[in-house]
Amino acid sequence: MSLSKILGFYPDNLQIYEQALLHKSSSVETGDGKWLNNERLEFLGDSVLGLATAAFLYNDMSQNKEGDLAKIKANVVSEQSLAPIAVEKMHIDKYLVLGKGEELSGGRTKKAILADAVEAVIGALYIDSGYESAERLVLELIIPEIRKVQSDHGSKDYKTLLQEFYQKKTNACPSYSLVRTTGPDHDRIFYVSVKLGDVVYGPASGKNKKSAEQAAAGVACKALGIE
Repeated sequence: MSLSKILGFYPDNLQIYEQALLHKSSSVETGDGKWLNNERLEFLGDSVLGLATAAFLYNDMSQNKEGDLAKIKANVVSEQSLAPIAVEKMHIDKYLVLGKGEELSGGRTKKAILADAVEAVIGALYIDSGYESAERLVLELIIPEIRKVQSDHGSKDYKTLLQEFYQKKTNACPSYSLVRTTGPDHDRIFYVSVKLGDVVYGPASGKNKKSAEQAAAGVACKALGIE
């Protein structure tokens, strides 16, 4: 594993980074009966990622309202943004440790797994070198994504667009419903529809409920001409 390619330097504590790339499908049982994988580091890294991104936006967009900052933050820390970062900037897909079943099902290319690994590496860097080092990496990765969204070149937050449109029109909120799921547990596909009054749009699919809801909202936005 070439950590220098991922982090830009070669760290001393290799074990914590090896854990960051250990997917739950390939968990290792420790001597005390616990299972070791990257889920706890992902939890920590998610918080570090969120804080560093929020602090940057707070200073960078000093004239904008909280809602503007929240929309951009939600966009750039999503798996839609993090998965390409994992592959194109950090090359994490090459170093992930997956279980045999996950490997065979294409786990190395799944957005959720890649995004989670980015967060886990950030968590590992926080433990190994402290917040400043972790923040430096986060901003190196995230600022270009922020600039894309600020220039309206990023992916749209269709759920927010749809909600703002519909609330202004009716003072009500769109209603999302899980229609069905397909596939095995490790490769589940979710199908969600969105209802505006008596009109239903979708269903649209995604790797999780959140992405399926975004897809359904996108169908509604396009149909209503509010992109």
